[in-house]
Amino acid sequence: FEILVTILNENDNSPVFAQPNLTRDVPEDTKVGTAIVAREEVTASDADLDTIYYELTTTVQDTDGYFAIRGVNNPEIYLQKALDYDKFSSTTLLLYARDRPVTSPDPTKTGTATITITIKQSDTRAPWFLPCTRLHNDASVCISSPYSGRVNISEMSTEPLLLEPGPIYAIDPDYTISDRIVYSIVGGNTDEVFSVDADTGNLTMNKILTSPDSFLLQVMATQVNNIRKYSVATVEIKVINKSNFPPYFEKKVYNGTVFVGLPQRSFVYQAGDPSTPLVITAMDQDFPDV
Repeated sequence: FEILVTILNENDNSPVFAQPNLTRDVPEDTKVGTAIVAREEVTASDADLDTIYYELTTTVQDTDGYFAIRGVNNPEIYLQKALDYDKFSSTTLLLYARDRPVTSPDPTKTGTATITITIKQSDTRAPWFLPCTRLHNDASVCISSPYSGRVNISEMSTEPLLLEPGPIYAIDPDYTISDRIVYSIVGGNTDEVFSVDADTGNLTMNKILTSPDSFLLQVMATQVNNIRKYSVATVEIKVINKSNFPPYFEKKVYNGTVFVGLPQRSFVYQAGDPSTPLVITAMDQDFPDV
């Protein structure tokens, strides 16, 4: 007798990844659609020669949707959503390889690979002038107010000018890069009256001013290693008469009278003279004619 024996393949092997642990550094400005891990690096093998089905998940909260695989049978990992370093700087992905579809009722064997992703901050933002206010608690936007200051007529200040709300100062908001900032005046500096220190941002005078005036300077802060990253702030400088005397009141004590039952915004009258509104006046010897 001739007896034919057929050996059936038993599903007794799990899919295996050649590299079960991978790490990748991904620049923050990587374009959506870019491959992060090549297909060959994350393709699993199965000694049972079964078709392998892949699934990608993340273990870090609020990092879903940024990375994906090309298809259920193609495990190449790519960037699906634009990155933002301020939202998260790392995540861990789990890639599952199964020898049956996820919905299959048959017993399934699974292999797992762990991919650790580290986001590297990119030079994506222009300098911020300080102080500034974040817009709607968005860490990527910070709005600064104009600077302002005063100088006296016929006086040459040798010290950096005092400004409000503070000295001219800008930072690189891409703080892991923290490029050096240089300053320059790019507008409003009629007759080159003012100079700005390129390294410190200190504003100083070059000339004496002899009449009341106002300057609206445009000061630019530029990153040394990327001149395309710059911001411009406005600095208003008013030229005024020097104030040698503080204001003073004509009287040390003012006495007034009010009447019961009067509506809001009614006059207060002088004590002893209910027909004359009480007026409080101040004088300044620097401005005798005012």
